[in-house]
Amino acid sequence: MNTATIISNAIRTIELQTASIDALSKYINEDFAAAVSVIAYGKGRLVVSGIGKSAIVAQKIVATLNSTGTPSLFMHAADAIHGDLGMIQQDDVVMIISKSGDSPEIKVLVPLVKGFGNTVIGMIGNTASYLAQNSNLVINTTVQQEACPNNLAPTTSTTAQLVMGDALAVCLMELKGFKREDFARFHPGGSLGKKLYLRVADILSANRPVVKKDTHVKDIILEITRNRLGAAAVLNDDGSICGIVTDGDIRRMLEKNDDISPLIASDIMSPSPRLIQIDALAAEALEMMRYHNINQLLVVGENAYCGIIHIQDLIREGII
Repeated sequence: MNTATIISNAIRTIELQTASIDALSKYINEDFAAAVSVIAYGKGRLVVSGIGKSAIVAQKIVATLNSTGTPSLFMHAADAIHGDLGMIQQDDVVMIISKSGDSPEIKVLVPLVKGFGNTVIGMIGNTASYLAQNSNLVINTTVQQEACPNNLAPTTSTTAQLVMGDALAVCLMELKGFKREDFARFHPGGSLGKKLYLRVADILSANRPVVKKDTHVKDIILEITRNRLGAAAVLNDDGSICGIVTDGDIRRMLEKNDDISPLIASDIMSPSPRLIQIDALAAEALEMMRYHNINQLLVVGENAYCGIIHIQDLIREGII
């Protein structure tokens, strides 16, 4: 197979997938809205089940829902009829995902769940199927064809299931008023979690480089070198911030002056340093640094100088 054929096949696959997603909008109806409400206002959890590739999609949907405030769990349709039905509680809603809706395991599972009195939501690619006819609510994920050249391997159909699952999750987030702060509580680990909860105070260095306006250049260089943060805050006699001297200010001073002995901080400082509150998110510090193209910010709390946060601090914590 030559390069042109490979590229053509890949483009065709993407176009078929795109078309299947576009077609889903016409399936968003009263049953979909009712499913969102039943899940949101129910007293129990959402149990999501499926067989084959649909079971894998179900696991992804469960992961998304759990991380966005909708308690959910996965139950494999085959394992359900061999003991796992015990995980379903009285007030749970059960969503079963299937392309055909006629798998043997599905036909065994559905009447058992309905016998428990639980609401059954069918996410189905065949509205004439057993599952469709025996669900309380139907979410339609019908596709015209699979991207598979034999129209057999689940490709387009699983994409449709994934997208519809995301639509459910987003609608539930909106309905419940799920906020950024809530998201942070469920994602404390990794770089994503740190961006959501880690604050400047959590990573602020114990070093607190500081000079006065009349501090001589040699002493400024020693202070910056000793604290290893690439800068020092310049303070007035009352402790208020009046400027910052950075490594860059030092280099520019050396380029312009042969004799640096008479120079003091007020001669070389930047008089309007960028400040960030000590209780601000570390991610906000990164955003400020990127926007202003700088490597450090002066940190303040209750109008007092607290120290310097450097971009290297953010890199060490995995914020970048």
